[in-house]
Amino acid sequence: MGVDLIRARAHAKVNLHLGVGEARADGYHELVTVFQSLSLHDDLELRVLAETAPVDGSVVRSLTLSGQANGVPTDSSNLAWRAVDKLVSAYRAEGIGELPMVDLHLHKGIPVAGGMAGGSANAAAALRATQAWLREYADPLPASVLESIAADLGSDVPFTLHGGTMLGTGRGENLIPMMARGEYHWVLAVSSEGLSTPAVFHKLDELRAAGREMAEAGDTAKLSRALLAGSAAAVAGALVNELEAAAISLRPGLRTIISAGETAGALRGIVSGSGPTCAFLCWDAEHAAEVAAELVDSGLVLAVHTATGPAPGAELLPETF
Repeated sequence: MGVDLIRARAHAKVNLHLGVGEARADGYHELVTVFQSLSLHDDLELRVLAETAPVDGSVVRSLTLSGQANGVPTDSSNLAWRAVDKLVSAYRAEGIGELPMVDLHLHKGIPVAGGMAGGSANAAAALRATQAWLREYADPLPASVLESIAADLGSDVPFTLHGGTMLGTGRGENLIPMMARGEYHWVLAVSSEGLSTPAVFHKLDELRAAGREMAEAGDTAKLSRALLAGSAAAVAGALVNELEAAAISLRPGLRTIISAGETAGALRGIVSGSGPTCAFLCWDAEHAAEVAAELVDSGLVLAVHTATGPAPGAELLPETF
């Protein structure tokens, strides 16, 4: 008898370094980025049903949501739903045979459209859960197949599958692990309205075309040394995000939020990824709690979370088994 409920955890990410090249022929930008996964997470449940799935259709019957889930789709456009079907298709190509339907449920803790890869992390968790579910039907597919599906789903999905601290190039899907000593304490300030990642990249292209002078990310050597030293202060001094100017151009209030967090004592504040979530690096848990309280009192943000990194990538929860 197989397991009828599989649970997986999806971890958010922050970009410690984000350098953005020119737009490529395929519409994507060449990136050099350093990801760090965070304890802030979503939880995904995959429930196996008695109903048999159509042999050439989706195995997902429904997707439901709870938590901070405004604007998250509940149909087949959801990345978690797509991840299940893509992996099932790969198994079907190997002759897996008849399968039951499944229901998905996502409990959202990662800010939606906040530049923290929530949707990508959900897809990664769905891949882990689906792989665990299908163990009773077939041998696991090679890791390279899982990696290929992850990259096809989105630029951040491969990293959120693995977690930790990693250097990403290409669209961010080409990954190399980086040594990071110590634990890093973050405050994440969530805005009331999300930002579209494509819109932020488009704004960056516009600003560059207009000749706007902006800080350049440079290489990752300074950040790498800081991570090796395990120094929060040194890491704070090496944080950089070339999308920040574009995000602030679209949402000028982000500058005020960053200023408020740094005034509250954060070592450094940056826009997380494409924003609009702002991430503040702190000395320790107590310091992070103090900065978070000041940001709540400021009235500038919708919500504030504290988190630590590096965290794991997408992982099955023990109660699955």
